[in-house]
Amino acid sequence: MALVLVRRLPLRLRTGAGVQRAMLLTGAALTALFVLTAALGPLFAPHGYAQLQDGHGLFGSQQHPGAAHPLGTTIAGYDVLSRTVWGARTALLIILAALLLSVVPGTVLGLASGYLGGRLDRLLVGLADALYAFPPLLLAIVMSLVISGGRSSLVGGLGAAACSVAVSFVPQYFRVVRAEVIRVKAEPFVDAARVIGAGPWRIMTRHVLRNSVRTLPLIFTINASEAILTLAGLGFLGFGIEPNSAAEWGYDLNRSVADVTSGIWWTAVPPGLGIVLTVLGTTLLGESLTDLADPRLRRRTGAPAPATQKTEKGGDDD
Repeated sequence: MALVLVRRLPLRLRTGAGVQRAMLLTGAALTALFVLTAALGPLFAPHGYAQLQDGHGLFGSQQHPGAAHPLGTTIAGYDVLSRTVWGARTALLIILAALLLSVVPGTVLGLASGYLGGRLDRLLVGLADALYAFPPLLLAIVMSLVISGGRSSLVGGLGAAACSVAVSFVPQYFRVVRAEVIRVKAEPFVDAARVIGAGPWRIMTRHVLRNSVRTLPLIFTINASEAILTLAGLGFLGFGIEPNSAAEWGYDLNRSVADVTSGIWWTAVPPGLGIVLTVLGTTLLGESLTDLADPRLRRRTGAPAPATQKTEKGGDDD
């Protein structure tokens, strides 16, 4: 499904119009910028995320933007540009961790629940409903305290945020896959597979599963923003990743609150823009991919109305 959407992007860029096309272009550009920064940015970052000095000595605290530090330094003496670039990699890691911990369990449970039905289905549906009661950020704080007493390493901080996000995401993927499985298992090709003697496991994995996960890339693209916001909220509240373990935008925003009241803007704007642009890009891309996957939403692109509608309209005028 993801490959089909990628192939449709050039066509949608040519035929799309108005707001939908602008959303697609903006979301794709911002998401690509985020991924490239996370993957390649640290190779070109001026300094390390925890570096406080170079051959000329200490960087200094709250240095103004200049040639040595294009975005200045923080109150602790870190280079703002370097930590902002390195923070993109941390954000990408939380997205991948959330993918691993939520999509796989949600898909497996949804497949088993929808295909097997019975008591297992009722039990899993009730459990999924119960999981919706847990706020992701509150759960992330509790898990951070349990894992590392609220002062997390990179693994601890990512683990706390990823696990809490997974609790919210697993029911979503579970319900989507379950609904699709219930629909697909009633199709004639599934009955034909049973008639020729295919076992339940083969039918579930080879016939039902591949036709039940087409919308998952769209859902995950939208949910990626929630994973980033959860990690940023954890860091802003002081329960995130320590600065000597990794760069994290939420932590940097927390440390820059006092700077803003003193007129020092350069420590807060870069990490704040990193969060806003990344969340905006993934959200717009997810909405645009939804339009690509659902033909019923393509009229938002400004495409001409079908000929039947024009005929009916002309008949009314006569």
